[in-house]
Amino acid sequence: MKYGILTSGGDCAGLNAVIRAIGLYLKRNVKNAEIVGIPEGYGGLIRGESYPLTEEDFSDILDVGGTILRTSRQPFKKMTAPEEGGTRLSRMIANYKKMGLDCLFTLGGAGTHKTAALLSMEGCNVIGVPKTIDNDIYGTDFTFGFQTAVEVATDAICRIETTARSHSRIMLVEVMGNKAGWLTLHSGIAAGAHMILIPEIPFSVDAVCSFLSARVQAGERYTMVAVAEGALLDSEARFKKEDRAFVRTELGESTVTRHLAEVIGERTGVETRYSVLGYLQRGGAPCAYDRLLCSRMGGYAARLAAEGRFGVTVALEDNKITFNALTDVAGKYKFVDPAGETVRFAREIGISFGDNP
Repeated sequence: MKYGILTSGGDCAGLNAVIRAIGLYLKRNVKNAEIVGIPEGYGGLIRGESYPLTEEDFSDILDVGGTILRTSRQPFKKMTAPEEGGTRLSRMIANYKKMGLDCLFTLGGAGTHKTAALLSMEGCNVIGVPKTIDNDIYGTDFTFGFQTAVEVATDAICRIETTARSHSRIMLVEVMGNKAGWLTLHSGIAAGAHMILIPEIPFSVDAVCSFLSARVQAGERYTMVAVAEGALLDSEARFKKEDRAFVRTELGESTVTRHLAEVIGERTGVETRYSVLGYLQRGGAPCAYDRLLCSRMGGYAARLAAEGRFGVTVALEDNKITFNALTDVAGKYKFVDPAGETVRFAREIGISFGDNP
């Protein structure tokens, strides 16, 4: 049996741990298993590139960040667009067959899963493993890489808080999360942020400034605000993403954080600064939780392949490793529930979401 592994989309902690678990399981439980790595995600599959992976490749990578296979982004909408030599999808299918693969493991996020579902529907044996620091893949309680990013973002917010406290400032910390606010919500609560702004709860500038001004009047010397990169004003909520992006581009902005910091400073009279964490949240070694989750997910994915269960993606449900059909997951996102337990609890202990609930 011949197995291919690729990592697609944005990198995150834990990719190598999953690769390791898949490889070790197959080498120990499938007779004459042949494993190849496909470099740079779907890009490598489109070009027909692969190379053998041995047990030596799987050693000493459990705690290594990034991906030994390298990665790239291949927009889903371009997969079926006509190009010279056929579509990208048709070239991937042809190369899958040319490589003689019996199964392809795709480690990636929402876009990766959509493409994996296409390959599966075209007859390729595919098994997905859910990766993203955004934790927005439908059908799984957690994605691998998320908890490590929470740890990093939490630590960063706490470190910035010491500056806020020392200088009596309002500090805005921008956390990754364009569509979903899971990372900002979890790290914000864990770091003791006083306000959390996420895409699922559009905020009002008036409500934000009112909350912050009230803290100043109450004698609070500093305030920490965790802002998801995809946070949006209530006035923007009715617009499509493309329209919001156009307006922001015209203003020379990509997110609301910088502009909001300026407005807060003007309205409250308090020195206000912002910090963008950026790719810091993607890099570095996976935390202990992710190392365990990645090992469980990777090993389970390999077992599914050995049993001949294809067209699925691994999932975590009630702390049990299971799977979902790719067709049931592809194209769906998991968002923070504004009325859910975590948001409700946060409100009950005084955290504001910049709205008027």
